[in-house]
Amino acid sequence: MAAKEPAMSPSDLPVGPVLDRAAGARRAEVDELLALHREVSGCEPVVWAGRILGFGEYEYRYDSGHSGRAPLLAFAPGPTKHTVYLSNDFSERWPELMQRLGKYRASKACLYLTRLSAVDKEVLKELLERSLAETLAND
Repeated sequence: MAAKEPAMSPSDLPVGPVLDRAAGARRAEVDELLALHREVSGCEPVVWAGRILGFGEYEYRYDSGHSGRAPLLAFAPGPTKHTVYLSNDFSERWPELMQRLGKYRASKACLYLTRLSAVDKEVLKELLERSLAETLAND
């Protein structure tokens, strides 16, 4: 029996349907996020896990032995919020950026944006740049 592909892996699915998970004003925001991620990463988007747009790729291995692949930068558009994937503990390590960002929610590695218009896009770009630099440095 063939090994099952991990859930978090790149696919050859088309990008369009993922972009269209957001409608109306949020759909225009998706185009902005797409352009920003392309600019910072220098990569074209690939669909990961059926709903995430990943830019670039790296392999990781934890001390526990767990390993896998992940996008260098990624976001998931949605009908009520956009999820931007960043380095672990980004909000604790870069509090000066978080204070300037605007309206958001955060978890360990996810930045949740209800409206892109409610955040400072230059600060968001700096978060993406720092996250990418850190990922490349640890690769």
